[in-house]
Amino acid sequence: MELTANGQTIAPAKERIWIAVFIFAFLGLMVDGADLMFLSYSLSSLKKEFGLTNVEAGMLGSITLAGMAIGGIFGGWAADRFGRVRTVVWTIIVFSVGTAALGTTNSFEEFAIFRFIAALGLGAEYVVCNTLMAEYVPTKHRTTVLGTLQAGWSVGYVVATLLAGWILPTYGWRWLFYIAIVPVVMALIMQRIVPEPPAWLAARDKRAADKAAGISAASEPKESALKLIFGNPSHRRMFILWSLTAGFLQFGYYGVNNWMPTYLEKELGMNFKSMTAYMVGTYVAMILGKIVAGWMADKFGRRVVYSFGGFGAAVFLPVIVFFNSPENIVYLMIAFGFIYGIPYGVNATYMTESFETKIRGSAVGGAYNVGRIGAAFAPAVIGYLATEGSIGLGFLVMGGAYFLCGLVPALFIKEKLYDPQK
Repeated sequence: MELTANGQTIAPAKERIWIAVFIFAFLGLMVDGADLMFLSYSLSSLKKEFGLTNVEAGMLGSITLAGMAIGGIFGGWAADRFGRVRTVVWTIIVFSVGTAALGTTNSFEEFAIFRFIAALGLGAEYVVCNTLMAEYVPTKHRTTVLGTLQAGWSVGYVVATLLAGWILPTYGWRWLFYIAIVPVVMALIMQRIVPEPPAWLAARDKRAADKAAGISAASEPKESALKLIFGNPSHRRMFILWSLTAGFLQFGYYGVNNWMPTYLEKELGMNFKSMTAYMVGTYVAMILGKIVAGWMADKFGRRVVYSFGGFGAAVFLPVIVFFNSPENIVYLMIAFGFIYGIPYGVNATYMTESFETKIRGSAVGGAYNVGRIGAAFAPAVIGYLATEGSIGLGFLVMGGAYFLCGLVPALFIKEKLYDPQK
């Protein structure tokens, strides 16, 4: 049976569409990741120009995560209600325009407002890209493909690092944000080429049929999804477990990611160019870690690989803080980049397979971003600890979060509960 989306027949061209979906989702996550790192590399310049304290600098990261959490929750609902592709397009437009506007700001308050607006699109785009891709990929290859897709984020980090090394010393931090307007073009192209996934189209048609038949509950997808999540004990339990896991993962990940460039530059005494070179090596290793994690998860299971990544990052952060030296820091950073990318290489598949299609966008977006709300405190916590002690002390706290991130799924979250293609 042929299905259509936006007037396009998608059954005869299934293979080409799969490739198109992957390319655009990969590029979407790439610009998402680059946008996040623009802030990290600009922190020192922002502190100097706006006269920020460490706590205020950390708050910019926390404001970003708070906006991403809210955007992710509503993005998941919008993906269920209006479609995966349409939602991705609008999220890219929101964060591209919001980020470009950062270059025009002249105070901490103005920067914080536009950063929050941009973050709404960032958070929604991440969740919906993963949901879109999961509904196109066969189960036996899903984690390999989604793990490779997650590498798009890390490629974005590399791109941002290279751009920062080129733009910041010569043109200043404002131009680093101005260039974020470019992804708008990609979003407009995506809307014309990529169709909605068959699973979502089938769910939409069922809602329309139920509505025509007078089944009113199905005519309100948001309310229906929330009732299905919280009214069903197994869905509710899975939602809570993933909220906790996502909170611990992002608390550790964003805390470290937001402050690592500053840690290398200020506490380990690297110059800016050396620091960016080390970060490129770290992120290249992360790309490899995500791809390998996806392949391993298809071979040996989502749960064991995910938990291994969480426990590994928890062990490695104290190693970096206590045992770094000029001779070994490059090897430590490359190894850490590989390990702390592992949970994200598995996360998208593991989560999307935990919920059925009619609630998947809302459940994944909700759980991941409820967790992100808690994680929003991480950059500010490190900023506070940097004021009272050191950034390294904050990294030890992040290590504890990574340990819990590995522990919860290891004990409580089963894998492959639902097939996203059905």
